Amino acid sequence: MKKPWEKISKTDWFDWQWQMRNRIRTLSRLARLMDVPLHRLAALRPVVEKHPVLITPYYWSLMKQGEGDDPLRRQCFPDARELEHPPGDSDDPLGESVHSPLPGLLHRYPDRCLILVTNRCAIHCRHCNRRRLWSQPAFSLSPGRIQALVKYVASDRNIREVILSGGDPLILHDEVIDHLLKSFRSVPHVEVLRIGSRVPSVMPMRITASLCRVLKRNRPLWVMTQFNHPRELTSESARACERILEAGVPVSNQSVLLRGINDSFETMRDLVHGLQRISVRPYYLFQCEPVKGTAHLRADASRGMDISEKLWETTAGICLPRFVIDRPGCPGKVLLQRIHGLPHG
Repeated sequence: MKKPWEKISKTDWFDWQWQMRNRIRTLSRLARLMDVPLHRLAALRPVVEKHPVLITPYYWSLMKQGEGDDPLRRQCFPDARELEHPPGDSDDPLGESVHSPLPGLLHRYPDRCLILVTNRCAIHCRHCNRRRLWSQPAFSLSPGRIQALVKYVASDRNIREVILSGGDPLILHDEVIDHLLKSFRSVPHVEVLRIGSRVPSVMPMRITASLCRVLKRNRPLWVMTQFNHPRELTSESARACERILEAGVPVSNQSVLLRGINDSFETMRDLVHGLQRISVRPYYLFQCEPVKGTAHLRADASRGMDISEKLWETTAGICLPRFVIDRPGCPGKVLLQRIHGLPHG
């Protein structure tokens, strides 16, 4: 642990609920942690009023303090450029609202649907494609709403997979997660469940033994997480992934290509090698979507193709994520590659 939490007991530090209660939420708290006068951050006030800041003490402790371009800091620190909206950027670039037959349910693909179980996360990633949800009142699904969503899934036999997303499902309590998983598991034609969560990389102490028991009894289940930089692969995050794996639940990683964070071959190589070492499959590398407020974080797709091609030439196939872009109206993810580069396999 690093300052300013060096005097916190290990019991508190490794208590995920302590991490949640002590998240950094205000500019005044940021100023104190950075040891700078509050007026130095005045330009960020309009940003956080529209796009609130939220950082766990754990994730803050991984940053190199005093370095404004630190790749971990860039992922969660507010930036004045978030108020710049180039033409073509959108609050909802995937048109999710069009594919929402019920509140809290997205049905873009025939064989699977996604459930927004909450609009809250452990941290606010500044590249988030659902940052439009941050300013909405906090919500999680009521029993009645869950019943309505289960009824919808039961009415469509084409749905074989249900994905719990948000927000981050794993910030909910064990009993709620168990109820959600059991509810959708009860539909006979639902074969597989998935959970999308960044908790293993930004608050790994949430992956408790009791949570893993919940995950184990609701298999077949997959956990899709997001590590974007090799420095996020700490001993704590490795142990969190190991616990999930020990419960018999596979873990796959979906990175986002981010300018100044992981848009170099060396960084991406170290990331995918590190993921392999902890038995997490590098699954997707996403082109950052044209979400309002994220233009300064978007790398050119050509850069991602360069990196993917070089990885293909130098790295074992098991380490290769597919570089893709998500587009509204497409039947699936679109693979980004040059004709002479990566195969479709």
